[in-house]
Amino acid sequence: MILTVNNLQVRSKTKELVKDVDFSVRPGEWFALVGQSGSGKTLLSQAIGQMLGPNLKADGEIIYQDRNLLDLSGKEMKKLRGKNISYIFQDYQGSFTPFMTIKQHFKEYQKAHGIKSSKEREEQALTALESVGLEADIYKRYPFQLSGGQLQRVSIALALLLKPDILISDEATTALDSVSSRLILELLSNLQRETNCAVLFITHDWRHVKRYADHIAVMKEGEIVEKGGRHRVLDHPRHPYTKQLISSAPTLSQTELLGVTNDAVRS
Repeated sequence: MILTVNNLQVRSKTKELVKDVDFSVRPGEWFALVGQSGSGKTLLSQAIGQMLGPNLKADGEIIYQDRNLLDLSGKEMKKLRGKNISYIFQDYQGSFTPFMTIKQHFKEYQKAHGIKSSKEREEQALTALESVGLEADIYKRYPFQLSGGQLQRVSIALALLLKPDILISDEATTALDSVSSRLILELLSNLQRETNCAVLFITHDWRHVKRYADHIAVMKEGEIVEKGGRHRVLDHPRHPYTKQLISSAPTLSQTELLGVTNDAVRS
């Protein structure tokens, strides 16, 4: 396993927000964490990277490379974030400083992870932009000069730049239209296969889960209520909450969601 979560709890001073969560992610796997807003998905992802707010505390185990990430110092965790464990956020636009060029964003990211040669940085950045279907001239432009889809592609290029073992995608396509979302996820899926990184895919959209996930965990009120392989969970959901989510999935009939039209969807 590339990532194992054991008995994870996230608490505020007055409330337990994530409760005894357990799951494991294999190398190269696309693991979907599904649930409605407020179910604890984002808190869980933030706990993995030690990015919880100061009023929150995580306990339990998050094992990566035989180390419990919760035991690492801030300095040790900073070395892992971006290089070994990388993130794509829902608010990807907020990750960019408007008056820094894309080149400057790459430069800061690369310097933070020890890439000192300007020639190496530029070659690496241009290759990364090309891999997400962007032209080289994007490198010299500012974030406000790019469309939402282009900016999201840049954020993916940055996230995969150093070939992380684990990519955490937190509702990464929520702000995009359905066509752009599909293109971005196809791109991410192709890049994932090329790099063999594991993807922890946080979403509430069952269409994306059906198309890309290998395994699924369903969260409700801070707890995982069901988990298993994609076909088992989609074809034979066991928990009433999972059944409710699947039956109410927007724009998809039950037949489509359970895979009868799988070939048509993929064409």
